[in-house]
Amino acid sequence: MPSNDKHVKFKGKFVFVGFGCIGQGVLPLLLRHIDMTPAQVMIITADEQGREEAQHYNVAFVINPLTPANYREILGAVLHRGDFLLNVSIDVASAALIEFCHGRGALYLDACIEPWAGGHTNTRLAPSHRSNYALREEILTLRRKLGGGATAISSHGANPGLISHWVKQALLNLAHDTNGTAGKTPANRDEWAQLAHSLNVKVIHCAERDTQAANPPKRSGEFVNTWSVSAFAGEGCQPAELGWGSHERHDPADGKHHDFGCDAAIYLERPGISTRVRSWTPQEGAYQGFLIAHGESISIADYLTIRNSRKLCYRPTVLYAYYPCDAALLSIHELNGKNLCLQPNCRELMDDIYDGADELGALLMGHSRGAYWYGSVLSIQAARQLAPFNNATSLQVAAGVLGGVVWALENPAAGIIEPDEIPFERVVEVAAPYLGKMTGHYGDWTPLAGRSALFEEDLDRTDPWQFKNFRVT
Repeated sequence: MPSNDKHVKFKGKFVFVGFGCIGQGVLPLLLRHIDMTPAQVMIITADEQGREEAQHYNVAFVINPLTPANYREILGAVLHRGDFLLNVSIDVASAALIEFCHGRGALYLDACIEPWAGGHTNTRLAPSHRSNYALREEILTLRRKLGGGATAISSHGANPGLISHWVKQALLNLAHDTNGTAGKTPANRDEWAQLAHSLNVKVIHCAERDTQAANPPKRSGEFVNTWSVSAFAGEGCQPAELGWGSHERHDPADGKHHDFGCDAAIYLERPGISTRVRSWTPQEGAYQGFLIAHGESISIADYLTIRNSRKLCYRPTVLYAYYPCDAALLSIHELNGKNLCLQPNCRELMDDIYDGADELGALLMGHSRGAYWYGSVLSIQAARQLAPFNNATSLQVAAGVLGGVVWALENPAAGIIEPDEIPFERVVEVAAPYLGKMTGHYGDWTPLAGRSALFEEDLDRTDPWQFKNFRVT
């Protein structure tokens, strides 16, 4: 069991926006490890979800959905300098809350960048402008506009969030195992990019396999998942997108570059929840997951970019390859069959899970050792022993939120910052007790392993990481 050690003392008000499975999962961790009382915590949310959990800790629970018209008035009444706003909602714009907190001198953290309601599927916007790339660019533009101030961490859960720190640890492990010495830990962005380049890391997957199983099983007309159904459906309907490496010689047939921003990523003219991609984890082995739009695909690729003046010299391809639990997989098949119209009934799995684990990590490929996966393997049994009101998936995210909150409280004047820019050791130290087994594994898998066995494919065998005609099945 983790200790009850307090990492930091907090005297202000701690305000939750939203209180779904992640909010419910992180509350016990915050009260366990931050020196504050339940009286300092307030929850502002859109519905009754989580009321019982809030009452368990005697925390104020207010139903008052935030909208573009009312968020300033509602938050202005409760949030002041030195307070902390934790945004674990859906359909509440991260950029709006970050700018509001900056003006108030309040700290901020979210687990992903959210638009206002409908932003993921607004067909009046071109696909490029409803992507995570566009959402991130909005935050970066806001950072340039506002300058320094109270710490606001954008996208710090498990992925995005912890995955950026695990990539750094994986690079250090790979450097040690390849060169025989630990070497000096890079001190800045340029040094991390140079390390990845020197190791010839061409591809990084956020590779996740969720095997949690529940009873009763999925029913017809029901979307079942181990975390927010609405959030998953929203991001799944965004264009599939991925950080695009400097070694890539051919764009996908429906791949498009953005005409604004850092140019570290591309998107496909199809939803991520309908796009399959091959990946690998140690326990599952090879699998076909979904190319879901996620912020880490862009931020990690951008962070590890090397340029000489304006010329691109190095960047890895980065993507999120998600194999959800089997009930969610069936739900996705049904959703796709209904032309992405969400089922009338939704169920988030928690107490009804009877077995399984979430295997989540960074898969680095292209280097001399083949493939290297580093990450967390957390079973449902371990998750229930570690913290209440969690399953394996929610606890991995809650651990990332806890680590980010502690770092923000210890560094309260860092301005708007991404996980990739945070020194990773402290965050990992805080989160690790809740992540089950942290492990690294080498493998000889490549995206071409076992291909063309039954049907010939047009693959360039001179480079096992390349396709003459890039295909995402």
